[in-house]
Amino acid sequence: MRSKELSVELRDRIVSRHRSGEGYQQKSAALKVRKNTVATIILKWKMFGTTKTLPRAGHPVKLRRALVKNLMFTLAEFLCGDGITF
Repeated sequence: MRSKELSVELRDRIVSRHRSGEGYQQKSAALKVRKNTVATIILKWKMFGTTKTLPRAGHPVKLRRALVKNLMFTLAEFLCGDGITF
């Protein structure tokens, strides 16, 4: 059975204890979190540089109108700059 995800504050505390040089066993006992969980949080922090919840795989986000307009403007600027017009 899966448990709930940890709060960002708790993950930040784990990372701050890691930076201070505390071992995995001590962090785990002090914060009442499994040692495996502590190791996973530290690994993700080292890989991504953040303790925030990262986006998961799933349905792609729709492009907003403002973003599409901005992309079209940038593309037109790029194409016109090379002497190509449309």
